[in-house]
Amino acid sequence: MVENLAPPVVAERMKRGSEEVVLLDVREGFERRVASISPSLHIPMNEVPDRLDEIPRDRLLVVYCHSGERSMLVAGFLAGRGYRSVANLAGGIDAWSALVDPDVPRYY
Repeated sequence: MVENLAPPVVAERMKRGSEEVVLLDVREGFERRVASISPSLHIPMNEVPDRLDEIPRDRLLVVYCHSGERSMLVAGFLAGRGYRSVANLAGGIDAWSALVDPDVPRYY
């Protein structure tokens, strides 16, 4: 089962060192142009199966989308493909904006 990690928990892990955590943004390009978390790897949800070789397996992988629903599906998919350290960003980038970084624009 994939763990949901709260945005403040992920932010704290990222502060300890970017090499510990990889954020995977599975939103569409138009969403990323509105708001993103930096640094993060962008691979839209529908491209993930064809781009597995670009997704690191040696660090904690935290998948995010707008609200956490699409990213939970992708995180489950990745776990099923052998990714052992994968989590979902609870509440997505919307929660990140509200709880961690209000400079990240919110959108609906």
